[in-house]
Amino acid sequence: MILAYENDTIAALATPPGRGGIAIVRVSGENACAYFRALFTPAGQQQVESHRLLYGWLRDEKGALIDECMGVVMLSPRSYTREDVAEFHTHGGEQAAQAALHALYALGARPAEPGEFTRRAFLNGRIDLSRAEGVMSMIASQGEQSARAALRQLTGGTNAFIRTAQDKLTQMLAGVAAALDYPEEIEEDEAAGDVRMQAEKLADELLSACDERAARLLDTGFEVALCGRPNVGKSSLLNALLREERAIVTEIPGTTRDVVRGSLLLNGLRVNLSDTAGIREQAETVEAIGVQRAREVMRTSDLLLLVLDASQPLTAEDEALMRETSAYPRLIVCNKTDRGSVTQISDALPVSAATGDGMDLLRTAIARAAGTPCELPLTNARHMRLARKAAEHLQCAAKALESGAALDLAAIDLHAALDALGAVTGDQVDEKLLDGVFSRFCVGK
Repeated sequence: MILAYENDTIAALATPPGRGGIAIVRVSGENACAYFRALFTPAGQQQVESHRLLYGWLRDEKGALIDECMGVVMLSPRSYTREDVAEFHTHGGEQAAQAALHALYALGARPAEPGEFTRRAFLNGRIDLSRAEGVMSMIASQGEQSARAALRQLTGGTNAFIRTAQDKLTQMLAGVAAALDYPEEIEEDEAAGDVRMQAEKLADELLSACDERAARLLDTGFEVALCGRPNVGKSSLLNALLREERAIVTEIPGTTRDVVRGSLLLNGLRVNLSDTAGIREQAETVEAIGVQRAREVMRTSDLLLLVLDASQPLTAEDEALMRETSAYPRLIVCNKTDRGSVTQISDALPVSAATGDGMDLLRTAIARAAGTPCELPLTNARHMRLARKAAEHLQCAAKALESGAALDLAAIDLHAALDALGAVTGDQVDEKLLDGVFSRFCVGK
């Protein structure tokens, strides 16, 4: 695979815009060092050397002082993009960084596209496509567990697994070629049997490496819905779990009309909480819409917290909700224990959102229900889709050989499986795919 690009010089802000300690302006391309020397004057007798951070002054293309800052050049190939790279570490805020960019543009640099630095790193062979996507996953990670999954991808965990699978496929195809080229020395039936067993085993390995639930939890978090009849303290419970006043709390039934959301971290995993409208049948029009939305959230959540009022006897609405939610993963939470414990259910968690009693046990129970997403090699949706596609081709090849098909026909599916795996690492890739991957990156990375 060869994809060409213009080796022009690009520049962008590599840190978030706004106030901060420093702002980093990154430049990459054939003129990066020339632009650095034109704009940056080291203090004293410091010499510009690769990978040496210098203190000095940044001036615009006309010589006007922009900022007192730090600067560094990183010569090819020992840089992020494997091109010459320069950086200016200015004071944070809008003015200095933007002035530096305008000076670079005046010299001939152009604004970088989203993800263009990482795209150049891929095109120049410093990282494969799965590691490039790991960069974005690390930037977007929310919670320790998603960061660890991104780090495994970034440091080559996905690449190593796919490369091993590709090697096994290559060996299968070599066996097929040998059997076809030397029929007098290798029995085709024996070769077909070996390839069939290897194909079935590799297909199982690829499918076992995919875990949709774990990937979704790492990407978007564990979805928890608080449900119950009106005035059992769902909104108070949401606020207590989040340790902030997110939802409005009143004694008036039906205060919550729409879904109120918030997130927290439990055991390094992002947990998304949804406070829903109190469910009752005799609801006026607006409240009835909220009840309908509550039931939609309940159906799509990973876990329900069915909230009951511990200070009151069970009502018919409580019992109806207990029956309705019995088929869902759920925790029964008896709230308002500070007002007494009239309602007692054997497997319920007694809590008081008002005093905080039992809240740590509830957080522990939610974390236990979420579990720890297993550390499988494939946690990216695109990678899993391609791995399943490769497994399907392997299974087709195995079935064809089992039915007596010729080896060269099975080889078609083996080659298709190899192509699917190549799209994970970037061995088989086109501009459209790259545009789709890198368009999700932020500018400056």
